[in-house]
Amino acid sequence: MHVLGIALDFGKMIQWLPTFFEGTLVTIVLSFMTVIIGSLLGLVATLMKQSQNKLLKGIAAIYTQVIRGTPLLVQLFIWLYALPLIGLSLPALPFLGNTYGSREFVTAVIALSINSGAYICELLRGGLASIDKGQMEAGRSLGLSKKETMQSVIIPQAIRVVIPGLGNEFIAMIKESSIVSVVGIFDVMYTSNIVKAATYSVFEPLIIVALIYFVLTFTLTFLINRLEKRLNVYV
Repeated sequence: MHVLGIALDFGKMIQWLPTFFEGTLVTIVLSFMTVIIGSLLGLVATLMKQSQNKLLKGIAAIYTQVIRGTPLLVQLFIWLYALPLIGLSLPALPFLGNTYGSREFVTAVIALSINSGAYICELLRGGLASIDKGQMEAGRSLGLSKKETMQSVIIPQAIRVVIPGLGNEFIAMIKESSIVSVVGIFDVMYTSNIVKAATYSVFEPLIIVALIYFVLTFTLTFLINRLEKRLNVYV
């Protein structure tokens, strides 16, 4: 097949489909773990911002500003290469296997989670701000403390509001996780380098990888839209 004068041969890509599948699975696992851990970090940072303690509020503000104000690639390089120079290095987890337990994968999960947490913090903060202030007053009138009202009344409603945003963060992380390929992590983007080196084909593996990312993001977008419609039914 010729496109714009370039000969494309997808036939020789067939034997590499298992490799693409393995890389896709790594990308999904990496993105899922990142959003889960990032959501927990974002929730903690949000609660710190809501705290009356100025120190906690200051730490949360610095965290979100620094993380959101610096490139993800720089943050990943700092975690992988700079911090180990001063003795701060995350260990490998051999029981998770060569891929998921490698120091690079574990470090990437932490680096991406911290990055995602800063953005999720802002999502949750916006969600909390969207809850009517009367909800807090209603909780207090029922004898709940401010902390109990936050945990039992405000936060559950805010999470429901930001679920679509969290889904979009998952989609964004799937695309942004491709950055880990530059440090040798076997994600779907890295598989294109493997196939390119073995077959001397450039366009075919890149096109397949692009299609994989499109299918993943399109499927998630569809599911998020369905979820959002179901949530709107109960509004």
